[in-house]
Amino acid sequence: MNIMNKKERAKERREKRSQEISHLRTIPYSDYQRWWSSTTTAVVTGANRGIGFEIARQLASHGLTVVLTSRDTNAGEEAANVLQEGGLNVVFHQLDIVDPLSVNSFAGWIQETFGGLDILVNNAGINFNFGADNSVEFAEKVIETNYYGTKRVIKAMIPLMRPSAFGARIINVSSRLGRLNGRRNRIGNIELRQQLEDVDSLSEELIDGTMNTFIKQVKDGTWESGGWPQVFTDYSLSKLAVNAYTRLLTRFLLDRPDCEKICISCCCPGWVKTAMTAWAGHTSPEDGADTAVWLALLPDLSVGGKFFAERREINF
Repeated sequence: MNIMNKKERAKERREKRSQEISHLRTIPYSDYQRWWSSTTTAVVTGANRGIGFEIARQLASHGLTVVLTSRDTNAGEEAANVLQEGGLNVVFHQLDIVDPLSVNSFAGWIQETFGGLDILVNNAGINFNFGADNSVEFAEKVIETNYYGTKRVIKAMIPLMRPSAFGARIINVSSRLGRLNGRRNRIGNIELRQQLEDVDSLSEELIDGTMNTFIKQVKDGTWESGGWPQVFTDYSLSKLAVNAYTRLLTRFLLDRPDCEKICISCCCPGWVKTAMTAWAGHTSPEDGADTAVWLALLPDLSVGGKFFAERREINF
């Protein structure tokens, strides 16, 4: 009975917050808040469907120029056409975030076509587990895409981010499943958890090394005793790495000279009704996209290095 009551209360809280967010989306930005213009360029990866498509649609609806990317050219062109037919300023370019040649080609095109970008939303990602599944059959692919692919795009785009008094923005679409201190789904190795948590000991080598250790254990069959997250282990770890990398980069990106600062943050869209969740989520794509769009359009850089869900800061 108590479990049911807890579930019902959680459902009520979700529905109430969803209504609040839907209302907030109807409030137009004032001239004072609108730091962007029609020439402000936002890149959204993995935007041919689901949350990415909705992020692209909402950003374009606010008057920005949006570059919609997709690994699949046909799907991406079709998605961009839908938004263009709605009068939105959206262009498509193919981008496979796991392919260095594709990323380099895309970077060159962005520089040549727009002279740079102002906003990067890293949404592209994959997941092969549904429901109670916890297979690690595709663990290497999941981590290569969700973490290393995202990192590859960030490194390629940082030099192209346009100087601005308002700062450029990078938003990484992540997940609560990647929280270091989640109650039910965290790394069991306390020493490793503390190293990843401590911003002074955090390094790219530590994050990469953690992913490499997991992949090695997957290959030799010992991963189940490795103390890794218990739910969607490969996906959770890939998002833990994205969160850690976000925190790591913050130190460098906000220390840049004025007008060259880049605000990087991450957000959890929730359990969204999309193909990635086999349509089992309880959040609409519109609500799932909301926090990423909100972070992209905030007029200040105070959100740098932080993690958000439903427009509220949450713990890493």
